[in-house]
Amino acid sequence: MNSSEKEISYQTTNTYSTLNILTDETEHVWLVCHGMGYLSRYFLKYFKELNAKENYIIAPQASSKYYLHPQFKHVGASWLTKENTLAETENVLRYLDAVLKAENIPKDKKLIVLGYSQGVSIATRYIAKRKLQCSQLVLHSGGIPKELVADDLKFLKAKVSLVYGTNDAYLNKERIEVETERAIELFGNDINIIPFDGIHEVNVKLINGFV
Repeated sequence: MNSSEKEISYQTTNTYSTLNILTDETEHVWLVCHGMGYLSRYFLKYFKELNAKENYIIAPQASSKYYLHPQFKHVGASWLTKENTLAETENVLRYLDAVLKAENIPKDKKLIVLGYSQGVSIATRYIAKRKLQCSQLVLHSGGIPKELVADDLKFLKAKVSLVYGTNDAYLNKERIEVETERAIELFGNDINIIPFDGIHEVNVKLINGFV
């Protein structure tokens, strides 16, 4: 058998979701990257308690969708896997480029970038690769990509917060120590380490406290 794997490039279409309306009164624009198994329109529910006049939320949508349960009823999505990661990462970065271009965020708005769970890897890669300046970067219950080094992020002037639940099933003591050390290595000692008493879930109370 003589098999081979080839690569092509083609144009594709994807959605993204927003919450509230971007106006002159808007102070904060959030770019929020959901975790594995989410759809962006449902991820927005965690940001509904924010002041609607002052906060505009943009939730990109991971393109790899799949059925979550054997009943084939609910759909979720994943950003990346270990398969062909470099090429897939570039696809995601280009998609995010298109989202931000479409939204055309005014420069007087404060940009907050938040990644939750798998979305942490997307948020950090995008900021590092595109040298995206923001006012805050929130890394919520997820892992920082291993390939990133301090030089990739030395340009960043944002307030950086590392958030995790102390009862998170995916974060044992050793993993928490590793991720904390990685965060300090990349962002310096000024990073805000914010553990909370909870499981692997979005902490709405903490999100509301970032603005």
